[in-house]
Amino acid sequence: MRYRRKFHNKSARLFKKNTDSGDRVSASAESEPEPTALFEELETNLQAIRETLGNSTDIIIRNLPVGYEGNQSIAILYTDGLADQNIITDFIMKSVMLDIKLFDRADRKIALPSDAIQALKNYALTIGDIKDVSDFDALYQALLSGDTIILIDGHKQGIVCSTPGWKDRAVTEPSAENVVRGPRESFVESLRTNTALIRRKIKDPNLWLETMQIGRLTRTDVAIMYMKGIANDKLVQEVRDRLNRIDVGSIFESGYIEESIQDETFSPFPTIFNSERPDVIAAALAEGRVAILVDGTPIALIIPTLFSSFLQAPEDYYQRADISSFVRLLRYLGILVSLFGPSMYVAFTTFHQELLPTQLLISLAAQREQVPFPAFIEALLMELTFEILREASIRMPRNIGAAISIVGTLVIGQAAVQAGIVSAAMVIVVSFTAISSFILPSYNMSIAFRLLRFPYMALAASFGLFGIIAGVIVLVLHLCSLRSFGIPYMAPFAPLIPADNKDSIIRLPHWMLGSRVRLINQSNITRRNSTPPKKSRE
Repeated sequence: MRYRRKFHNKSARLFKKNTDSGDRVSASAESEPEPTALFEELETNLQAIRETLGNSTDIIIRNLPVGYEGNQSIAILYTDGLADQNIITDFIMKSVMLDIKLFDRADRKIALPSDAIQALKNYALTIGDIKDVSDFDALYQALLSGDTIILIDGHKQGIVCSTPGWKDRAVTEPSAENVVRGPRESFVESLRTNTALIRRKIKDPNLWLETMQIGRLTRTDVAIMYMKGIANDKLVQEVRDRLNRIDVGSIFESGYIEESIQDETFSPFPTIFNSERPDVIAAALAEGRVAILVDGTPIALIIPTLFSSFLQAPEDYYQRADISSFVRLLRYLGILVSLFGPSMYVAFTTFHQELLPTQLLISLAAQREQVPFPAFIEALLMELTFEILREASIRMPRNIGAAISIVGTLVIGQAAVQAGIVSAAMVIVVSFTAISSFILPSYNMSIAFRLLRFPYMALAASFGLFGIIAGVIVLVLHLCSLRSFGIPYMAPFAPLIPADNKDSIIRLPHWMLGSRVRLINQSNITRRNSTPPKKSRE
């Protein structure tokens, strides 16, 4: 009796487990319905396509009789404006309408309609990329992507011919990452053009490319590029997993991807680097990083990234090492001025007047004699005014934007000083702070320091230099806590890696940069032999 009860309980548990698993399977099946297969009748397929697409006028459907006796009906479908009509005419319609008949006349009959699919693929179509389609979902995806669909009466299968032919923007000079010395080309809105620009620079078979579609409505093509054998396999898999977890309706720009896969959301500092230059992406791939390219945008993402990467420009590697190191030091100085310029002025004029020279203190006091606001309100007004002028100059047309910036900086600044609203010293501090923020190569990092400038001014107005020091401590702790796909954001400073500091604050000559970043690449660290160039004795 005891064994019978035990067997009964075990059977009940097994039955419950099977029932639960069956419910889960059925629930998953209901959430992801199977695609509808194509019908055998051609007219039924065309009617379903017309009803689904709402009889859209840009969907071209051409019915053709093929075969020597014209006993086989086929339909050619493409989207006007997305497909190349020259390719469709020369390599699809001409082949289908003429070549099949000529082939039959040579007494080598093609068994139509039973072998119509293979006949078209093997003997008629002279286009390169051809694949089969058997359901409506794949058909709509290909049709709305610029491909041409061939449907044959009596077959539950169609042919997809790659014929994209929409107008692309030409490869031009970068607009946001200008350099004095370096390549003059940037990415465009076409994914295939962007991948071709990278492959022109890295002609290695280990450069692998994976493409997936993200977005329930847009089904945007997103490509992952990495160097097999150099990039960390765990990093590549982590990128795949995070991209597969994205469940949104639409993807129109790489910023959608960046915000969905970044490690830290509530932080002003970007943890994913972006660039519109193919040479920057190629250099990152050679270092073992992973690039994400999104169709429809010229901005590519680089994963992982470090804080020091945002202070490095492509030109640093095209100039001599001493010049590049000097420019990088200027960038770090520009960060300090951009972040602490107004707050230091507020702290000195409000709490620590004894730290200023006597003549300078008398001059500042004379200037502020007619100003009705305290230093913090004065700095806040000037900073907000400059930010408004900056955004206005960006959004306005180019012909008007330059004029607005000149009017804003000269006329409004001079008028504010004469009206006694702000002091001349404050205008100088804000102007120098704004100029220092433009020295950063990355626009995203520049925005981060622009945002942090306001809380530091509030700390300086409340506690003086002690508030600024407390804010610096909090900032350093926050930076050290950030991660970019598991990589410490402040490496190689924290943790300190002396071997990777060859290309952080300063840049050593290329022949001394013999190893890649250790935290990013652990399987193939050696980049080149660290041997100095030979000098001729003659």
